[in-house]
Amino acid sequence: MSEVKLAAETRTEFGKGAARRIRRDNKVPVVLYGHGTDPVHLTLPGHELLLALRTPNVLISLDIDGKSNELAIPKAVQRDPLKGFLEHVDLLLVKRGEKVTVEIPVHTEGELAPGGNLLEHVLNALPVEAEATHIPEAVTVSVEGLAAGASIHAKDIKLPGGVTLAVEEDAVVLQVLAAQAEETEGEEAAEGEEVAEA
Repeated sequence: MSEVKLAAETRTEFGKGAARRIRRDNKVPVVLYGHGTDPVHLTLPGHELLLALRTPNVLISLDIDGKSNELAIPKAVQRDPLKGFLEHVDLLLVKRGEKVTVEIPVHTEGELAPGGNLLEHVLNALPVEAEATHIPEAVTVSVEGLAAGASIHAKDIKLPGGVTLAVEEDAVVLQVLAAQAEETEGEEAAEGEEVAEA
């Protein structure tokens, strides 16, 4: 699990105008909350934060005004729908050794059984509970040779030590669907033959 250090500044201005000024300075308005404390309003450097958020559930070490260090993980990220820049980020305060519930991406490897089957990601991310400083970046699942009708449940996924499921064990994560297009073409051909016979 990667840890990224970022310099944070407390902010006293709020509202849309203040947020626009912050973004013009290539910074991002951030709210840090958790552990029953009052929310802390911060600004973080935009480019560095954007790079950090490329890693799912990144652990961010905040140096707040050069006075205090806090650990946090991203909880909610708002991006501009057209340009993609960060508009606002909510961070959740965590402590070393503390367990947190997060969603980790599910990656697949291997080839499905021949026949043009389709793999459906029922859950794009797997809810798990892990120590805040040891959150896995992702889990990888083999789909080698799976045929139509096969499914992979949450309980089938091997998790790293210290990580537990935060979802029902029988929850379907991946399933293999039969290709629809081929069936449709076959039905049309059969209908064509019936017409020819009439």
